[in-house]
Amino acid sequence: MADSALTRAVRWDTVVGALLIVVLLLSFTTVDGFGNALNLSFLIGNTLPIALIALPMTMLVVSGEIDLSVASTAGLSGAVMGALWNQGMTIETIIPICLLLGVVCGLVNGLLVTRLGLPSLAVTIGTLAAYRGIAQIVLGSDAVTDFPSQYLDFAAGRIGDTFIPYAFLPFLVLLAIAVVALHATPFGRSLFAVGASEEAARFAGIRVRRQKLILFTVTGLMASLTGIFWALHYASARYDNATGLELSVVAAVLLGGIDFDGGKGTLGGAIAGVFLLGALQNVMSLQDVSAQSQIVVTGVLLVLSVLGPRVARQVSVARAGRRAARSSTG
Repeated sequence: MADSALTRAVRWDTVVGALLIVVLLLSFTTVDGFGNALNLSFLIGNTLPIALIALPMTMLVVSGEIDLSVASTAGLSGAVMGALWNQGMTIETIIPICLLLGVVCGLVNGLLVTRLGLPSLAVTIGTLAAYRGIAQIVLGSDAVTDFPSQYLDFAAGRIGDTFIPYAFLPFLVLLAIAVVALHATPFGRSLFAVGASEEAARFAGIRVRRQKLILFTVTGLMASLTGIFWALHYASARYDNATGLELSVVAAVLLGGIDFDGGKGTLGGAIAGVFLLGALQNVMSLQDVSAQSQIVVTGVLLVLSVLGPRVARQVSVARAGRRAARSSTG
């Protein structure tokens, strides 16, 4: 079933990948400052928070679920990080605590969905508000900025005079692990089966609830990692860090061809969607497009990302029908 999902998604993946290349080529040739190393490193660094959460979010949507609390989990992680730093704890102790906190947040979401049978959309809208509220209680309106310079340099720096951020290298490792997990393991292949038909997956012996619980937990962990990276990359831990990030993550994942109904898509397409969205946002910033207008563009892309794959499939089905009709009459 995973193979058929890959086959159905490949055309849309190709479209998104080609569109990313076109946008990059046009930006290099027509947008002043786009191609310099410093701007490209900014582009990648600003896109990494979306890309990090997109890895588990892709698997979650493939399985037919969603987590809209990821940005609030990231904000809560950053807030706890700042509060513990103010209390005099070392950063080496704080980071594992924040990662464990992300696991707990994801586990709460997963238990509410898998054990109580609640819809993930409703659950994570609720925890979106709850986790953000807890973050505000933990840190208030303070901003913590005096983290160790070596961590700030790693999160925001780049390799020599190149455009490659240091943080991009561990992301590539996580991406490779996620690709193998989703497309080359029984666990990943079973996610496509669960997304296509949860009832049929259960009859096939797949432990659906356990798999979804694992996915929500990993998503919480990655959201917490994103919160840590966000605080260090922007040198500021605040309770409202990463506000609205969930919209960008969902838009990018769906833009990459991951079907909101589950059971279809590839991680390659999702990452292409992530960097397409990141490139467009970078170009708009260079052109002095307001933040509000950028949000509008993201919303439009979210709608198009849902419509695009569906229209493409309908066109493909219509063409197949016409070919079948011609062969039967011939």
